[in-house]
Amino acid sequence: MDAFAVSITLGMSRKKLKPVEIIIPGLYFGFFQFLMPLTGYFAGTYFVNKIQNLDHWIAFILLGFIGGKMIKDSFSAEKPEDTDKNPFSFVNMLILAIATSIDALAAGVTFAFFEVNIYRAAVITGLITFFISMAGTASGGVFGAKLKSKAEFIGGVILVIIGIKILVEDMLF
Repeated sequence: MDAFAVSITLGMSRKKLKPVEIIIPGLYFGFFQFLMPLTGYFAGTYFVNKIQNLDHWIAFILLGFIGGKMIKDSFSAEKPEDTDKNPFSFVNMLILAIATSIDALAAGVTFAFFEVNIYRAAVITGLITFFISMAGTASGGVFGAKLKSKAEFIGGVILVIIGIKILVEDMLF
């Protein structure tokens, strides 16, 4: 669901989405939701015990940074359409994909204790994330076109809220 919400935000960041921009979040988020449980499963409990205490902070910082930057940019006086700012850039997408899937690393370790077919679980998770991320990006594009200049601000707020949600959930539960 975090990947879906972030995908909506990405879609809102463009006034008119290109078809490839709808696919990109699905590929990144789907791949990382596939990869992280596998990594957790095979890395074992040693690595996860080290990162489990920090995963929520990592996601919070990454999403807060990107969301805060979007909020700040939404107040910029200059709004040229063809700026170098690309929310679908490799670095931005990599950061978002890691931030939204880091908890899947710990889930992968859990799978090891329950005789789960890790490959089947990872493929299903990756495919579902791929499709819901594309749907989120496309629907965000519709909202972004209607909200115009407010879309970047709203998208930034959503990312910050997701970061806070991850932090609070992990600290409380």
